[in-house]
Amino acid sequence: MIQINNLHKSFGDKEVLKGIDSTFYDGKTNLIIGQSGSGKTVLMKNLVGLLDPTEGEVLYDSRNFVTMTKKERIAMRREMGMIFQSAALFDSLTVLENVMFPLDMFSDMTYRDRVKRAQSCLDRVNLIEAQEKFPGEISGGMQKRVAIARAIVMNPKYLFCDEPNSGLDPKTSLVIDELLHDITEEYQMTTIINTHDMNSVMGIGDNILFIYEGRKEWQGDKTMVMSATNEKLNDLVFASDLFRKLKEKSK
Repeated sequence: MIQINNLHKSFGDKEVLKGIDSTFYDGKTNLIIGQSGSGKTVLMKNLVGLLDPTEGEVLYDSRNFVTMTKKERIAMRREMGMIFQSAALFDSLTVLENVMFPLDMFSDMTYRDRVKRAQSCLDRVNLIEAQEKFPGEISGGMQKRVAIARAIVMNPKYLFCDEPNSGLDPKTSLVIDELLHDITEEYQMTTIINTHDMNSVMGIGDNILFIYEGRKEWQGDKTMVMSATNEKLNDLVFASDLFRKLKEKSK
């Protein structure tokens, strides 16, 4: 579980995060949504330590990440997996070598065990047959699945995903959503996903934090979205005709 308390972040005179309180749960796909410029990317960067908050706490199972020493943070990051907006794979490495990379850098496993673990993760995302290929030889959706395999290869407790469906077609996006949801439940990870994809909100939104102009505006799950009365949330989620019609039918 990750908990943030009274989280503020300013850049000079500009306050981007304005006292956010929220909890992200184990075994749940926790989504952060908001309009462009709402602060969701800055929030994610504060969670993983790429930025330090101006004020407030980031608690990983009651451990305050903000006040940790550099050594403690390095150890903490070994419990985290990251999936970037672009798959961020190494073009010169094979699919298998890309997945093995965190193990090569941070584990004490033998080479044979590292290969076995990486292959197990590739099998989990249904890509074992692509292990000898290079990123340029596989589709964008397959690259995202490789990124997921790499993110879970160290068996993280916390998984962070920045716009994992960016650039993907709707069908492939659904595959990625279902994979992330299933893996989260299977490994009981705390998964946090930054997204602007409303299909993800309605499909895998176990816990949804909606931020607006740097403040927590609403929090709930995908079933609560349909009956939400928050106008700002409705303007974001039901901007398309399809979702607006779904909401009208639910009344």
